[in-house]
Amino acid sequence: MIGNTQWRRFLIWRLRYINNQSFILILSVFIGIASGMTALVLKTAVYRGREFLLEGINWSYQNYLFFLYPMIGVGLTLVFRKYIIRDLAKHNLTSLLHAISKKNSIVKLHKTYSSIIGAIITAGFGGSIGLESPIISSGAAIGSNMGRNFHLNYKEITLMLACGASGAIAAIFNTPIAAIVFALEVLLIDMSRFSLIPLLMASVSGAITTKLFLDEEILIEFAITHPFAIRDIPFFILLGILSGLVSVYFTKTFLWIEKRFEQIKLLRNRMLIGGITLGVMIFYFPALYGEGYNTVKALIGGDLSEVFRSSLFEDYTQVWYMVVIFIGTLVFFKVIATSITIGAGGIGGIFAPSVFTGAMLGFLFVFIYNHFEWGEPLSASNFTLVGMASVLGGVLHAPLTGIFLIAEITSGYELIVPLMLSTTISFITVKSLQKESIVTAQLAKRGELITHNKDLAVLRFMQLSKVIETDLISVSEDGNLGDLVKVISKSKRNIFPVLTEEGYLIGIILLDEVRDIMFNDELYSTPISSLMNMPPASILVSDSMEKVLDKFKETGAWNLPVLDNGKYLGFVSKSKLFSAYRQHLVNITAD
Repeated sequence: MIGNTQWRRFLIWRLRYINNQSFILILSVFIGIASGMTALVLKTAVYRGREFLLEGINWSYQNYLFFLYPMIGVGLTLVFRKYIIRDLAKHNLTSLLHAISKKNSIVKLHKTYSSIIGAIITAGFGGSIGLESPIISSGAAIGSNMGRNFHLNYKEITLMLACGASGAIAAIFNTPIAAIVFALEVLLIDMSRFSLIPLLMASVSGAITTKLFLDEEILIEFAITHPFAIRDIPFFILLGILSGLVSVYFTKTFLWIEKRFEQIKLLRNRMLIGGITLGVMIFYFPALYGEGYNTVKALIGGDLSEVFRSSLFEDYTQVWYMVVIFIGTLVFFKVIATSITIGAGGIGGIFAPSVFTGAMLGFLFVFIYNHFEWGEPLSASNFTLVGMASVLGGVLHAPLTGIFLIAEITSGYELIVPLMLSTTISFITVKSLQKESIVTAQLAKRGELITHNKDLAVLRFMQLSKVIETDLISVSEDGNLGDLVKVISKSKRNIFPVLTEEGYLIGIILLDEVRDIMFNDELYSTPISSLMNMPPASILVSDSMEKVLDKFKETGAWNLPVLDNGKYLGFVSKSKLFSAYRQHLVNITAD
């Protein structure tokens, strides 16, 4: 442990010998390596843990373990969260966006390890979740805390958070380009000279780390076995539409189930309801066990027997309608299994489930077409891969991430045209039906979502409490003009709120409206109630900054009072808003 004295000496040395831009680049490399090592630990632990739990088990009994293990995993994860880290906060992409918009990009220190431990327990015991979100959460926590420890500013800490997230994505999939695109699309980091190079360094560092140390059998890689044919374009367009519809179903189902579980107050009941339901689903459909990448690999390789393995439908792989029923069920059940796992208390994400769902959809599309021989056979592997990108891009509202992820995973750009076509159409379909993504829906509803729209982003960073002016002197409703003149003599402002004894605002007096009579002592007995006017509008302390700006725009006022259940708190002025706006714009804009 480095002592405070040594740490101060290091900071002094750093300021003396390393300029800020160079230090950011060096730090991004270390964050990328740390994220890569985190991904390495998590992927290896889950993979080996699954082998340990299932190795040597008689297949006739394995389904009963599929029923039991996920419940154990969710239960242990809940115990870990409640009694060890003592924090039930979420470990997902939404929490990162909330940290960026409302917590100055500060992520709790324990998330550097708690996300990983929780995911190892949840996924290791077969929870139907993805490992990407916990790894991203851990990588982002590493970047955020490193940035804070080195006393970087908000803009730089946000960049370090994004470096950790992109390093994690690159480490999981060995896809450095997709990792950068993910940071730009999902975390909404602006591309500039300031951000692009550190993101690139972190992504490359993360990818190299896992490439050097992660076992080949654990790496997620797919091979393209058939070239893209122009005649398949209409079918890729149709797949894009279907992917968009499935993405909307995925999003709405996940958010609905998550909300239902949040309404269950007792954690024990959440665990029991979720664990039993999940166990039953995996008992009948073992392909829902864990991430599902092994199932996807088998599907792309044309090995249906592996997909059906240990299920009650194992003997029906040659019956076409049973294949359709089984794969179709997986398309719709994966999101339910994932939602239940997370809602019941497990730690995981929706990245892998989205990819899994897309793979099942793409394969099912081709299987039905080829079975009925409606034309030249379509490539099952190509449509499975494109389906993966299309649903992922639709669920995350991140088409470029889906495109580049699959393009890099397949080690080539042979499918770049159908990937772009289908994923874009999926995204357009989703946007027409679902404005916000599964990641941003809750934040947008609360008005806490940052966007690439600079004006809107700045407004959501601003806090009403920071722009309230409290230096206006109030007058009592029981006073008169003489009392007001005494107040005016002490005030530097030209607005005077009129308050009741309990502090409720009942009107305002403008200096310009009493200037002509304020020196006429014969009128000093004039009651305040005959001098005051009602403000054109009032701002509630719970109003978002967008709503505050709308009220100024609608009324044309320069100052508006702020109320909390009718009680006066102060005023907000346009000049104070503009000043705060300019400062926030400087803080969040690169270069």
